Amino acid sequence: MTAVDPQQLRTFVTVARLASFSEAARELGYTQSAVSQQIAALEADLGTALLVRRPVGPTGAGQRLLEHAAPLLVRLEAARADVARLAGALSARLVLGATPLAVGATLGRALGEVRRAYPRAELVVRVLAQDVLPARLATGEVDLALIDGLAAPSDPLPLPDVGPLRTVAVAERPVAVALPVDHPLAGRGGLALADLSAARWLDAPDLTPTAARLRAAAGVDGFRPATRYQGTDLHGLLALVAAGHGLTLLPEPVLAAAPGVGHASIAAPRLVHRTELVHGSLPEGPAALLARLLEASRADPVRPVVPNSVAGAVGADEMITR
Repeated sequence: MTAVDPQQLRTFVTVARLASFSEAARELGYTQSAVSQQIAALEADLGTALLVRRPVGPTGAGQRLLEHAAPLLVRLEAARADVARLAGALSARLVLGATPLAVGATLGRALGEVRRAYPRAELVVRVLAQDVLPARLATGEVDLALIDGLAAPSDPLPLPDVGPLRTVAVAERPVAVALPVDHPLAGRGGLALADLSAARWLDAPDLTPTAARLRAAAGVDGFRPATRYQGTDLHGLLALVAAGHGLTLLPEPVLAAAPGVGHASIAAPRLVHRTELVHGSLPEGPAALLARLLEASRADPVRPVVPNSVAGAVGADEMITR
């Protein structure tokens, strides 16, 4: 058996994702015959069938290969992007990827410093979900990333291994349960997260910890979603909380500024809302300066985020400043 051809692997992943040889050929810019030949060559190399042809879908062996293929292809693209960054000329464009709750006053001040140092640079902030951002960073779609999430104090966020990336904590804030302002628990402190496992919860995976993450943190079952919220608009999520559609876990400073929303602090387990700066190699330029400024901001308290200041409503994911 020879080494797996990355192009064949990429073609296999595309066919499996689209469940169609013809659609994969269209997306990849190949003929359908070329796609079929690549899949046949990969199957011959591995000595087993990877795809069922009618309807198109992975076999058991193909499903196992898919589990390996995604991280392998990301690492290949990450290697290409990393070398390109080191060898490339100074870019006039800085693209920062950020999860919604990582966008705040500290970032705004740092971007102002970058603008003054590089007045001709185009500064782009792309608001993306945590589950896609590390791969976008590794493959060079964004230059550096601000990622937030739930963690124990001083513990790193559980991010996937997508390449040799540097991770630095830039903020840790207390978390609290968001609930309607007239809720019996509003204003209470010292709650155990496990005691709220049977309550109605909002499922907003692009903004708040998932039910699986809450169950892991509390060590109990429960936290069943009563309402699912898909999007990155914090203002809309808090409106649902205020109307009694469910509870959610958010940084306490965010809730202090939210109309109609109260909060209750969590004492057990000990949890914080952590924001990390993540980046690969950074040649001198706007991205390197922004990274230094954000790393230096660790000693600077993070100001509360006004709910409607989060970049973009549902579906909007890019803010460009010039």
